[in-house]
Amino acid sequence: MACKPVCKLCDRLVLSQAVTFTGGNLVINLPAGAYNNREKYCIVVAQAIPSTTTINAPVVITIGAGTQQYPLTNRCCAQVTACAIRTRTRYSTVVATSGTGGTFKLLGNACPCPTNHLPSINGTAPAAPAVPEA
Repeated sequence: MACKPVCKLCDRLVLSQAVTFTGGNLVINLPAGAYNNREKYCIVVAQAIPSTTTINAPVVITIGAGTQQYPLTNRCCAQVTACAIRTRTRYSTVVATSGTGGTFKLLGNACPCPTNHLPSINGTAPAAPAVPEA
C-alpha cells in the first residue's frame, strides 16, 4: 500500500526539545505542558544522544523549563538506561503519577542492551579477562 501524501499526526506525539547528559543521567526534555496520569504519549527522541553519555546512564525526562526529573522505566518498572535509547526513534509510553511525582513507562520493549552477564554460576570465581599487552 502506498504512503498517504497527507496525514494528521496524533495529538499525543511529542518530539523532544533537547537530549543532554547531565549529572550521570541521560536527560530527555519534553515540551512544557501537563502530561496526564494514565495517558499514552508517543515520545520521539529528536536530537542526537551526546557522545559523552555512558551506556549505563539512567534515562530521565524533564518537562519544559522544569528541573524535576521523571524516570523512564520499562514494562517491568526497571529504570531504562542509555544503551536502550536511539535517536529518531518513537517510544510509546504511559504516564504514571503518585502523590510525590511520576514516571514515564514504556509500553513495549526498548532496544536490546548489551549485557555482560555470566552464562551460569557454579560456586567458583569466574576467570579474569585477558589483559592485552601494550
